[in-house]
Amino acid sequence: MSEVPPDVTNLAERWARARAGYDHATADALRDEIRAEGWLVQDTAVGFELIPVPPFEVWPTLRSLPEDASAAGRREGSDAGAGTGSGDRPGTVADTGTEDAARGRDESADAGQVAEAADPGRHPGRLEPLDAERVAETEAAPRPRPEGAELVGRSDDLHGHPDRMVSSQLLWDASLSVSRLDETIVAPAEVEEPRAAHSTVTVALLVDGRPEELRECVRALVARTEARILALDLGNLDGAGAVLQELAQEFPHRVTAWHVAELPHWRGGSAGWGESRDKLLRLDTSDVHVVMDTSMILEGDAITPLVKALDDDVTAAGWKGVNPREDGQEWLEAEPGEVRALLGHLIAVRRDTVLAAGGFPTEARYYRNADLEFSLRLPGTLVGLGRDLPVRRERRRGQDEVDPEYRDRESRRTYDRVLSLLRSP
Repeated sequence: MSEVPPDVTNLAERWARARAGYDHATADALRDEIRAEGWLVQDTAVGFELIPVPPFEVWPTLRSLPEDASAAGRREGSDAGAGTGSGDRPGTVADTGTEDAARGRDESADAGQVAEAADPGRHPGRLEPLDAERVAETEAAPRPRPEGAELVGRSDDLHGHPDRMVSSQLLWDASLSVSRLDETIVAPAEVEEPRAAHSTVTVALLVDGRPEELRECVRALVARTEARILALDLGNLDGAGAVLQELAQEFPHRVTAWHVAELPHWRGGSAGWGESRDKLLRLDTSDVHVVMDTSMILEGDAITPLVKALDDDVTAAGWKGVNPREDGQEWLEAEPGEVRALLGHLIAVRRDTVLAAGGFPTEARYYRNADLEFSLRLPGTLVGLGRDLPVRRERRRGQDEVDPEYRDRESRRTYDRVLSLLRSP
């Protein structure tokens, strides 16, 4: 890491004093000065940390991100990793030659990215050939045809298959001949029942370090599901934010990345788990919002069964469900079926229902027990699908990174609210 210039350190010290004195206007102005010098300042448990500006756009804090998806103006195919709109702009962009490059999107490189994804041998740790082929198919999928252009069958069924196109044309010609012969006969038209629209699905990831784990998690999602991926990077810990940006560039139609300079609360910063998860929820535009930990690695399509389980009055479906003992002091893993709460490793929820219920518990600064609090605040039925879901958990996250005293204190603080929810009628 480059050595911090003394004048930047002085600015950061003044920034820390302004924050301690709740002089937010001065703190914001000093933060902008530090940014102009090529550095980002991060709040930590022992004061502050200065890091060089990364080569992608970084928003200063969670609160500076757009309030909701409509304000963000971001949809499928929009610039991944780039902030949009006016007002609160993202923190910085390093000069990478062009605006598109700085935003982490180079559409002209898509073909090369598809070829690279289809050749797992080019990079260590790539997916197996069949999975890589799935990635290539996803990235190379044809764009929707203009309205009215399709006569017979689906355009993606005919595309690239001349024999199917000829068959379809013959069928079309034959049908025209029959209709001309029988044009004097008027038959009642059959009314086709409209097909139910497929739910759109987004997998939401909170990135707080462990870059190689993140890489494996995202690659498995791209290869084994059709879901969009929305990721929020907190502070580029251990270079995980840079890896996320690489993934957003490699899969621009699947991965959307947001970056903030704020560090996670459990790593000495100020961005809490509940606040971060709630921001992801509000940046999403899909019908189904999937809460997923980066330690979860798909071994098959584990997302579709969760989405299909959201039927009738089912609000949320997860990998593992739990039920409390009568005293509420211990939770036991439940058999597949209806449960009282879901563990936060992997949960699919109806996004509109969660928003109507108030979103995620923003009081939860650490993830432990926050999944129980979140579950108990949801209306409707919750179901757990059990261990047969094709997914594995790579490791028990956070045990080696979080101060034990902090972990116990924050866990207890959240569990006090859990007990209140259990006791409420």
